[in-house]
Amino acid sequence: MERITNRAKQVERKPMTFLESIYLVAIVKGLMITLKHFFMKKATINYPEEKRPFSPVFRGLHVLNRDEEGRENCTACGLCALACPAEAITMEAAERLPGEENKYREEKYAAKYEINMLRCIFCGFCEEACPKDAVYLSQTVAPASFNRKNFIYTKEDLLIPHPKSAE
Repeated sequence: MERITNRAKQVERKPMTFLESIYLVAIVKGLMITLKHFFMKKATINYPEEKRPFSPVFRGLHVLNRDEEGRENCTACGLCALACPAEAITMEAAERLPGEENKYREEKYAAKYEINMLRCIFCGFCEEACPKDAVYLSQTVAPASFNRKNFIYTKEDLLIPHPKSAE
């Protein structure tokens, strides 16, 4: 059979010497690697006492933002729900009633805003799609739970606290 390239090499199969047959050199090399790793810094951390620092680009739980006066930034445009590849965001729009100018910035607001965190892949597309900077992903880790209902966050769970009522 003719070779396509000249990269192939003929392997020489010579018999092993006595020193090679008792594998003494290989055992010493393995022990040297073990000793080298014995004195290296350990990769594990003691979790409850020490916490691993997150990457600066870490994406955690979603947060719905408010403006300086405490009004909701979300105008229920639905771009975040459209941008979500996992279809984890559900929202329903409603019109602002007279006298609710102190609660909502625009005439339209999100009456229902839910994120299913079991479906969310934390891609950040919702944050990028929002024209009003109403939704962003924080540095908070999602808490563990045994109940599936605890992973569906409503608008009340996602809104940051009102700045004037927190004082």
